[in-house]
Amino acid sequence: MKPYEDYGPEPHPHAAVGLPTVLISMVILWTVYFALATARGVVLGFDMQMEMLSRRVIVSVAGVAVTVLLWLLLRGFDRGRLGLRIVIAIVAAAPASLLLAFINQQAFADIEERNVKRIGDEQGISIRRDEAGNLLVDVPEIPAPPEAPVPPMPDDSEMPDPAPVPAVPEPPAEHAESQTVIASAGPQKLLWQQLTDIALGRYYLLLSWCAIYIALGQAVQARVAERRAGEHRRAAKAAELKSLRYQVNPHFLFNTLNSLSALVMTNRNDQAETMIQMISRFYRRSLSGDPTHDVPLEEEIELQRTYLQIEAVRFPERLVVDIDVPPELAKARIPGMILQPLIENSVRYAVAPVNRPVTIRLAASEEYERLVVTVTDDGPGASSDEHGGFGIGLANVRDRLRARFGKEASVASGPGEQGWRTVIRMPLKFSGEED
Repeated sequence: MKPYEDYGPEPHPHAAVGLPTVLISMVILWTVYFALATARGVVLGFDMQMEMLSRRVIVSVAGVAVTVLLWLLLRGFDRGRLGLRIVIAIVAAAPASLLLAFINQQAFADIEERNVKRIGDEQGISIRRDEAGNLLVDVPEIPAPPEAPVPPMPDDSEMPDPAPVPAVPEPPAEHAESQTVIASAGPQKLLWQQLTDIALGRYYLLLSWCAIYIALGQAVQARVAERRAGEHRRAAKAAELKSLRYQVNPHFLFNTLNSLSALVMTNRNDQAETMIQMISRFYRRSLSGDPTHDVPLEEEIELQRTYLQIEAVRFPERLVVDIDVPPELAKARIPGMILQPLIENSVRYAVAPVNRPVTIRLAASEEYERLVVTVTDDGPGASSDEHGGFGIGLANVRDRLRARFGKEASVASGPGEQGWRTVIRMPLKFSGEED
């Protein structure tokens, strides 16, 4: 014997943001960065705009690539809790922003050097770095002020011999300029300062994209949860409709078998044979469709006509049928076998107890874009207490309509002018119309 296996519902796959949506969000983010950076350069009047434009394209493409790597990391935590995903995004965006800052620094390094040289040429100075990484500015030496006039000297005979003055060598011509240190820092420290400054801006961009990605993921999960809830509601509704629909057939079968037994016991074999054939046709029609689907009104009427023909075998002289359905309502949709319990109750409580002809009338009409179906009889017209609300039959109709249409459908049943009257109101829909 095979071990017990659980054939439960297949679990839904995890909801995630689709790859096209992810890529589109990345492209939009870095396109906005490119546009804003370019606009800033134009407004501030930066030189070499065309060269900077090409480098900016490289940086933007690299930004998309790094963001893809960040996404590959984040998607591994899509099943995690929201707080964990936020922490992962905050931590993972830091090294990614440093990588982008390094790419940016390398892409614009030569342009920065040329720009510094151009500024020095325009100002007549030389800007350079020494081996220690210090930023040096070579400034031309300021000319000395003119010497004051020398007063007349006394006669040499009156002056003592001056002491010898050591000669001061003049600086070489190539060192006629002075050097000024305007930035003293080691090359590694300066590089990290530049990278940190750029990385802060990139960190904000990456965190913005992470927030967008997490928000999109939450939206997708919310839609999937809503869809699952809808599927569960529809499944429960379908199960309820099937249960209520299948309650009709056993009840009807019980009554028809009693009628068939009575025919056999009274030796009315021909009528019993006719009844068996009609019962077979009735069940073939009633069981062939999906219990949760609606059927055209004309099909439901034809099914009830077959049922009344079965009952006419029992009451050939007492059962009179009157059906009034306008042609324009023939294609209106109605729950399958919804009229069966009402017709059956009319036969049971109006036709069976009396010895005179009783008319069962089935009519349909339109009322304010609603379908109105009325089942009446001119039987004894017993009180509602005697009928007990038609018991299971009327309750079945009411429950099925509530499961199918909610508050948009109603059932009213009670004594009429003669006999009993039941009125069903439901939304008027035709084939091809959506709920």
